[in-house]
Amino acid sequence: MRPEKKYLVEEVGRHLDKSEYLFLADYKGITVAETAALRETLAQNNAEFHVVKNSALGVAAKERNLPDISALLAGPTAVILGGDTPSEVAKVLIKFHKDKEKVELKGGTLEDRFLTQEDISELSKLPSLEVLRSQLLGLLNTPAQQMVRVMQAVPEGMLNVLQARSKQDA
Repeated sequence: MRPEKKYLVEEVGRHLDKSEYLFLADYKGITVAETAALRETLAQNNAEFHVVKNSALGVAAKERNLPDISALLAGPTAVILGGDTPSEVAKVLIKFHKDKEKVELKGGTLEDRFLTQEDISELSKLPSLEVLRSQLLGLLNTPAQQMVRVMQAVPEGMLNVLQARSKQDA
């Protein structure tokens, strides 16, 4: 392999090592200003947008034992990776595509799983990490709240009986 190609493969490989997921998109028709805006939005989620050569991406992905993405490596390809949660990054990409009708997702990988466009769309519909945490906290609190209500009901019931009895006697 020529040194410049080897360098490109290594560069793409460094990007792939940063993330447990990888989204591939067709960036055809996107302007420089739109690219900058997308990169800025992705950066808010600690994600990155890179235009890469398909051949270098294919070799780097194969070296890292990623699922076979060779079917997606046709035409202009950008990789989106990094970030804290894949679902948040997928939301940004789906919203950008709906707003601009550009940067169409081709597919991707999540750990050792191949993702289709539909998979990424479904991933984007997941609630955020904060929402999931609050839902879990709510589930954990529910039994305790119900237990307090049950324990409170016994004295309240006794008090109601005594009040009714005192009203009867009066």
